[in-house]
Amino acid sequence: MTKLLGILLIAVGFALRWNALLVVALAGIATGLLAGFSFSEIVKMTGQFFVDNRALTLPVILMVPVVGLLERHGLQERVAHLMRQAKAATAGRVLWLYQFVRELTSMFGISMGNHASMVRPLVVPMAEAAAAKDGQLNDATSQQIRAHAAAAENVGNFFADDIFVAVGALLLIKGFFDSVGVPVELGDIKLWSAPTAVWVIAVGWWRYRVLDARLKQIRPAPPAAHDGEASP
Repeated sequence: MTKLLGILLIAVGFALRWNALLVVALAGIATGLLAGFSFSEIVKMTGQFFVDNRALTLPVILMVPVVGLLERHGLQERVAHLMRQAKAATAGRVLWLYQFVRELTSMFGISMGNHASMVRPLVVPMAEAAAAKDGQLNDATSQQIRAHAAAAENVGNFFADDIFVAVGALLLIKGFFDSVGVPVELGDIKLWSAPTAVWVIAVGWWRYRVLDARLKQIRPAPPAAHDGEASP
């Protein structure tokens, strides 16, 4: 059981809001040490796992500078401006639409985005602009919208990627059941995954309606006056 203390370390670190990358790295090192590996062996295994799974990690690493370059040239400001012009746009509608599209693409094994490439540079500024319209959101409201945007990505991806056979998660589930002697067919997993995917869309629709209702009760502050101009 001592080998599971790394999980406890992750829970404590996240609860205290420490740096997520540092927490995960320390938890991995602690788990390896408790399992009897030396520090050099842990570093070697980490590097080997990175090389073996580079097809999954390199696209994310290479994507970060591209997104950063787009943001430097005004990507977030542009999409926010488009949302302010959309009269019917609300934060909840933006987030629910993204969750729906994310589920639909995940269902067919298409990875259209993640937190780094879609949520932070596109979805969050769109939702915040739709909520603020002609004003500015306070920090607490902004953080609430960002949390819902992160949830839309996680829920949309997680609860729909078991419906298409080519997705690795589906094969992982079958492999687990096979290892414990439980016979299960891929078609059965797909069949019982579909109602869950539909249900989370309905739950998401309700959650984002509640979010919009809360945001309506919060009046955004007027935009700050430019230099040389008096505030109204």
